[in-house]
Order: sequence, then structure tokens, then C-alpha cells
Amino acid sequence: MITPQQASFNQKIIVPNSYGIEVYVKREDVLHTEISGNKFRKLKYNLEEAKRLGYTKLLTFGGAYSNHIAAVAAAGRDFGFETIGVIRGEELQEKYLENPTLKKASTNGMQFQFVTRTQYRDKNNEPFLADLKQKYGDFYLIPEGGTNDLAVKGCEEILTSEDKMFDIICCAVGTGGTISGIINSLQPHQKAIGFPALKGDFLQEDIKKHAKNSQWNLVTDYHFGGYAKINDELKQFMKQFFKKYLISLDPVYTSKVFFGVIDLISKGYFKSDSKILIIHTGGLQGLQSNIAEI
Repeated sequence: MITPQQASFNQKIIVPNSYGIEVYVKREDVLHTEISGNKFRKLKYNLEEAKRLGYTKLLTFGGAYSNHIAAVAAAGRDFGFETIGVIRGEELQEKYLENPTLKKASTNGMQFQFVTRTQYRDKNNEPFLADLKQKYGDFYLIPEGGTNDLAVKGCEEILTSEDKMFDIICCAVGTGGTISGIINSLQPHQKAIGFPALKGDFLQEDIKKHAKNSQWNLVTDYHFGGYAKINDELKQFMKQFFKKYLISLDPVYTSKVFFGVIDLISKGYFKSDSKILIIHTGGLQGLQSNIAEI
């Protein structure tokens, strides 16, 4: 049902002083202009399941600049679903048209339910969901960030047969769904390394719920202060990276994993002559604001 507008491809980048290390970028960002990168992968089988079960409405959760909210709204428009976004921050109710992500999602037909941050913490609790069903009727529930078993299944399709040449697969980590799918599709000689955009090491347990092997680890040193945090060094890196490779990076996820990989290469973290593939997970709509979220 959901097909890419363009196939992803691998693009080589040149990293100075790389000790013979080769680095490529898997351009998942080109899959779709609005259902971007890993969001395309996560929604693929969820949309098929919603259609199979006869649902006409999709409901999900996200923040003010959520790539996931933007992608679900676009998917609803393209594939004939009503969409409802439960948005963290009731103060946005009166000014959401000033927000580029929410304005675009609204244009694509999404209804919004703005809730306080306290209420938002109850998003997985049955009484909260029951209230939403009473208000909006029956809906197919997609979790915040899109991660569930069907999302992981979609992300297992990111790596293809041509990617067997790589030793190390690197990607940004938010809810853990994307890297879980990658882990499940690794070849025996490969390892996945995740770069969380959030502080802390709690994602280990979330990933273990879906990952089927132990060929992975997380590098937690490149969150730049926490979720949606960015500094001048990272901004400059994004500008220089685009100037050199004509590849745009978002400020929350992809910029941090690319910065981290290149920095680790300079520090001798990887073995000489390693072949590294960095997954570009898209999310470029976040460039429209100073703070962006997946």
C-alpha cells in the first residue's frame, strides 16, 4: 500500500585522517518528501494493518515539532485515514498555526488534542485512552515515535543485500525502534552502534524488547545536552557537512550521529580499514524551527 517515491541509496563521504576507514551514508531521507526516512519504515506495516482491520482513523502522540506527527498526518492524507494528534503542551492550542510542523499537519487534515505535560505522561494508561475513544470514536493507535512490533518489522528492511560489505551500521536512536530493526537484519560479521539523542542509558532495555541478537551497543556521549539540545559547534558542523556533501542533517538526530561517527574516527575508536554505514533517518522537516523533535 505504501511505496517510496524514490529508492534509498548509499553515498560515500570522505573523512580526513580516517585510517583507511570507508564511510557511506544510506540515504533513507529520499524515500518520501513528507513520510521521511525511518518514519516511512515504521508506518509501512502499521498502515497495512490499520487498513486490514477496517480502521478509518489513526491516533498518535508527539511534541510540537514531531517528525512522527508530520509523517502520520501526511500518511493519512495519502492513504485515506482521518488522523488525530495528541500534542504535548496545552499552550500550543491558541498558536499552533505559528508552528510549521503543526500547521503542515493541520493542512494535511490532522485534528489536534492539546494536553498538559502532566496529562501527556498518562498517554499509555487505559483511562486516558478510553477518554480519547469516547471523544473520537474507534481508532488505530500508533505509539509516540511510531515504535511497535510492526514498526520494527518495517525497519528490518532498511538494510539490503548490498549492505553486506559493511562492518558497522550506525544510526541515531530515539525510541529504539529503528535500531532494533537494523539489529535484527544484521549479518553475522556486522555490528550496530546507536547514538541516542536523549541523556541516559535507559534505552538499553527498550531496545532489548525488540532486538533479536546482541551485536550492538550505544554510544551516549553525543546528545549535546539532551533531547532537542543543540549548540554552536553542532550548528557549524551541520552547515559544513551540507556544504561539503550536499546532505542536509536535522538538529535533533542525524546531525548528532554523523558528528559522533566522525569524531570517533578521529579518536581511533574504530578498527583501521573498517567499512561504516551511517543511516540517514530523515526528519528534515525539523530544520524549519530552532527546536525539532521526532
